[in-house]
Amino acid sequence: MPAARNLPDALHLDHQLCFALYSASLAMTKLYKPLLEPLGLTYPQYLAMLALWESDGLTVSELGDRLFLDSGTVTPLVKRLEAAALVQRQRDAQDERRVQVWLTDTGRALRRKAASVPGCVLDASQCSVKEVLALTREVQTLRDRLQQAIGS
Repeated sequence: MPAARNLPDALHLDHQLCFALYSASLAMTKLYKPLLEPLGLTYPQYLAMLALWESDGLTVSELGDRLFLDSGTVTPLVKRLEAAALVQRQRDAQDERRVQVWLTDTGRALRRKAASVPGCVLDASQCSVKEVLALTREVQTLRDRLQQAIGS
């Protein structure tokens, strides 16, 4: 990349956006672990539940798209949620190839128990709501630009 030639210490680890995002993601996952353990969820399962709490009845494919996961990753994730009685899978009556994921009563009830998680994360970040929302928008914009650059 021509622009990188003008950066001092372009290969310095702490100057890498990828490393800042990666290490922040690791820290975020570590932060969530004790918050999610009482809910019986892993971090990826929590993300899937967030998507389903927003839009119950997503197809497995739609859930994968929403979470930026391929079907080989999302299918076992959904199966584990189903084994925990949080969701149920059902073939679409109109198209048998499509499998929809529906929250169970237990899965819907878990939303109330999870309600305190975002506040705990906000407190740990030591950011205001406004700062977190702005940072989230910036990272989403970066993600979208990178997805566009790789053709996804």
